[in-house]
Amino acid sequence: MVIFNYFNNRDIPFGEHWILFLLYLLLNIIDTLTGFAKARINNQESSSVALIGIIRKMGYWIMILIAFLIPVGFQELGKIISVDLSVTIFLGWFVLASLIINECRSILENLVDAGCKVPQILIKGLETASKNIESIGEENE
Repeated sequence: MVIFNYFNNRDIPFGEHWILFLLYLLLNIIDTLTGFAKARINNQESSSVALIGIIRKMGYWIMILIAFLIPVGFQELGKIISVDLSVTIFLGWFVLASLIINECRSILENLVDAGCKVPQILIKGLETASKNIESIGEENE
């Protein structure tokens, strides 16, 4: 617990919500591993498909970076024109939330394809969460 108290300091690079970025990273790793397992069980192993998946995950991290950098730029512009644009930070959080949900859904799909019995409540719950996040994003457009 001491380590968590240390990282709750706001002066760390990812801020006080660093755990969400760590969660997403762990989900990336779990999704990759369950994808490998699914491919092996179904005799569909392919290094090129695995490479594409890893490159795609790197693209998602770039998307997160951009989603958090854009608000920083808007906030700076807001200071110049005397308009509070701090609400734009929600862009990054919506993107991160959407990607976390998608990783969870992908892990469950991998497990189902590998022959595991996944409770429908997990699948339906993640579908509902995904729809809610998407609807919030559409309302703000």
